[in-house]
Amino acid sequence: MAISSAVQIEPTGTPREEVESVVVRFAGDSGDGMQLTGSQFTLATALAGNDLATFPDFPAEIRAPIGTTFGVSAFQINFGARKIATAGDAPDVLVAMNPAALKVNLVDVKPGGSVVVDTGTFSARNLKKAGFDGNPLEDDTLDGFHVMQIDISKLTMEAVKDAGLSNKEALRSKNMWTLGLIYWLYDRDREPTVNWLRGKFAKRADIAEANISALNAGHIYGESTEMPGGLRGYTVRQADITPGLYRTVTGAEALAWGLAAGAKLADLRMVLASYPITPASNLLHILAGMKQFDIVTFQAEDEIAAVCAAIGASFTGSLGVTSSSGPGIALKGEAIGLAISVELPLIVVNSQRAGPSTGLPTKTEQSDLYQSVYGRNADAPLVVLAASSSANCFDMGIEAVRLATKYMTPVMLLSDGYMANASEPWLIPDFDSYEPFPVTFADQDQIGEEGYLPYVRDDGTLARPWATPGTPGLEHRIGGIERADGSGNISYDADNHQRMTDLRAAKINGIANDIPLQTVEQGNDSGKLAVVGWGSTYGPISRAVGNMRDQGYDVSHIHLRHIWPLPRNLGELLAGFEQVVVPEMNTGQLITVLRAEYLVPAEPVNKVNGQPFKIGEIEDAITSRLDGQPGEAK
Repeated sequence: MAISSAVQIEPTGTPREEVESVVVRFAGDSGDGMQLTGSQFTLATALAGNDLATFPDFPAEIRAPIGTTFGVSAFQINFGARKIATAGDAPDVLVAMNPAALKVNLVDVKPGGSVVVDTGTFSARNLKKAGFDGNPLEDDTLDGFHVMQIDISKLTMEAVKDAGLSNKEALRSKNMWTLGLIYWLYDRDREPTVNWLRGKFAKRADIAEANISALNAGHIYGESTEMPGGLRGYTVRQADITPGLYRTVTGAEALAWGLAAGAKLADLRMVLASYPITPASNLLHILAGMKQFDIVTFQAEDEIAAVCAAIGASFTGSLGVTSSSGPGIALKGEAIGLAISVELPLIVVNSQRAGPSTGLPTKTEQSDLYQSVYGRNADAPLVVLAASSSANCFDMGIEAVRLATKYMTPVMLLSDGYMANASEPWLIPDFDSYEPFPVTFADQDQIGEEGYLPYVRDDGTLARPWATPGTPGLEHRIGGIERADGSGNISYDADNHQRMTDLRAAKINGIANDIPLQTVEQGNDSGKLAVVGWGSTYGPISRAVGNMRDQGYDVSHIHLRHIWPLPRNLGELLAGFEQVVVPEMNTGQLITVLRAEYLVPAEPVNKVNGQPFKIGEIEDAITSRLDGQPGEAK
């Protein structure tokens, strides 16, 4: 079949309806290719000019029993003609590839939404494995939804019967059949997916053509079949976004590129030493393919070895980077304290996940803020940054490198599972617009009458000099035992320890003078209510505050990206609001810091179910604190 994105054959009497935005969720067994299906729909949607945000949601089990609720994998995308800030609260369309996917996801579908089910999988055995007492397609379970019952499995087999594949291989194409149907439903172009399939399976042309046949068959089904309940095709016009060159980007990708860009701006080789852990592993995978940018990657045998290798890289004059999630960061704790003590630059990336311990490895949370700010033995302060979106990971990666190298300190950079895996359009920046901050290493001019003093500090930053091993005359010792101020010799002197502890703290506190003043994302600089967030809560807070301001509520949005030290004007800014509320995916960690630092009577809005905040949850928090009555949003 010839592919054309310009002509659509519509059933008689069902013209396309234009909608502003749509939320679609693909759900099936972890072997059904839902993440691949979602990523291809995301690509087609980005090329169509829509703004978008995605939420991949997959099980922790490597291979849960097929057909069980434990093995359900889902991919949600929110796309539209307006600014999209989140992956959406409730799906307008749920594609359920088996009973388990329907069981897990139906509760989230918008009332009156559409449900597409593969009836070919609704056998008695699969229904039992999913926990259904009866067949939900035959009782009142789906009342109130537009339901499309399609034997996708059978239709896929028919579409690819001439490809010469085994039944197992042929059924693997049913995600493409489904994708073709959804492409028709929302007027997406198939050609990018066709090109991707032919490239992906260049060595197996039979599989590529089978998947293309399935994709086209699903599209034809939409074109030629009268849909139940008056369901019709929809059109989502292009979004009005800033002109420029865009690409979809995940947080892990943007963070990898941001760190690489930061190393380039600092004129340093980067060494990432890491140990695989969900959801942090992708950073290692991406950077491993960037050797051409003077990046070295090392997969260590454990977390402790990884962070120590990164510290060793920094000692030799490279930029040491290590990454993990909360459990791994705990194991790295003593070595991070070593980097603080010896005052070497080190980037520690924490892609947070639900805990404690192993917790929910593939679910998202923001529960490592205490660990980042306070979680080391003794007084051991470091810089803590938090990216606010997938795209923002790029700039925060650069900022982490800038601060680590300028102040000779470890920097903890917080992401989370949602941000790392979610994708959004990214306006590719002009790299020439970034100001370089090349590192200046110590040289022989710094050898005085007492020799080289590795702990003589810069008057402005309090940073000590960075000397590379092998430089004649700059020999010095470092280690975990306290060093004497100036000389760096081992010292057990009580007054010296007090002085060194104070100096290390003053250095970190002084960074507040080198970071941006805190601004208000939306709303006034003072008023009835400020919603203060950090990390990936940015999207739902931004949309909720925008919606409530449109209704006349006096509410503002403040979002922190520099967690420690805090921006120097933050206390004064918070004092200008009658109420402060802090939504967090934890039991209240940033709010503890704000109360301790500013004595602000902030109130928490907490959530720890492994899922991102919904816009409606934050809107409810706003209305409840403003008594449901709009103020005057100027």
